[in-house]
Amino acid sequence: MNFTALNESYGEPLVLAVGGLCVGLLFGFFGQRSRFCLRAAVVEFWHRQFGEKLSVWLLTFSTAVIAIQGLIVLGALDVSTTRQLATRGSLSGALLGGLMFGGGMIMTRGCASRLLVLSANGNLRALLSGLVFAVTAQSALSGALSPLRSEITSWWTVEGGASRDLLALLGWSHTTGLTVGLVWLLAALYFTTRTTQRAWMWVGGIGTGLSVALAWWYSFRVSQASFEVVHIQGITFSGPSAEWLMRVLAPNPPAIGFDFGLLPGVFLGSFLSAWFGKEFKLEGFKDGYAMRRYIIGAILMGFGAMLAGGCAVGAGVTGGAIFALTAWVALIGMWMGAGLIDRWLDAPPVSAPTLMQP
Repeated sequence: MNFTALNESYGEPLVLAVGGLCVGLLFGFFGQRSRFCLRAAVVEFWHRQFGEKLSVWLLTFSTAVIAIQGLIVLGALDVSTTRQLATRGSLSGALLGGLMFGGGMIMTRGCASRLLVLSANGNLRALLSGLVFAVTAQSALSGALSPLRSEITSWWTVEGGASRDLLALLGWSHTTGLTVGLVWLLAALYFTTRTTQRAWMWVGGIGTGLSVALAWWYSFRVSQASFEVVHIQGITFSGPSAEWLMRVLAPNPPAIGFDFGLLPGVFLGSFLSAWFGKEFKLEGFKDGYAMRRYIIGAILMGFGAMLAGGCAVGAGVTGGAIFALTAWVALIGMWMGAGLIDRWLDAPPVSAPTLMQP
């Protein structure tokens, strides 16, 4: 593919937008088929079930790490100039934001990417939660919550470059990073072979991980073939959700780019997967408590994602696969926050002791 000719003929914004649409289609289709969701994986982990949901997440994460680190080793990708590595980051924001996001996704019963996928399947709960998520993310980015976000992220910062590169901090090469990905893959295979042998669990999990790597590679190739400054980026849902909100509401919408095509692509890919799989079904709220729970959870996710520098995919997989320090801190925070809130909200009630009859 001649990216130089594409850039000259159509311009970098349109080339990036089309690439985002294609990557989004793949992510949405494979994500829907595999039921990929960090929230479901975390619940299985903390409940010590180690089932299909955890297996899918491990397959996705390990595939993304292997593909991305493999491309770097082969010289086909350079992520050193990405925002997650090159700019100043916040460890306080990553940790607290990860905790908030993890707790929020338990309350909404899905991470940000899963909400978008479910919205395309007819889930009205996910649609409302996604809208609240986008509004909160935009508010944290440049609205009423922005001063609070700036304050929290200033508590503990880390400079860009080697200080934010986990591989560099550990003295590891990208070949070692590739080896780490293979170890994660072995763990994924260990759990996968002990769960239901569903074909789409394998294909979907691996396909979702490859779509994450494809996003990095595509934006890198466009940037290499351009005379303009093109930022290398991967799949994330917090920033694009806020951007699309402003595109709908603001008189001066943001310029188009990779994110412009990403969200519609994920929505369309998930819809097509659900339609052909005969899984499209309209679903709503059961009661007022459920609605309050989903809204509060979406607010926590929106603000937490902006603190952490990304959502469960943006920080947890996209950033984790390039070994960004703040992404790994955020990912750990998500697992911890989700475990705590799941134990608090969804733990089975303790039955009262039975009194002995005299």
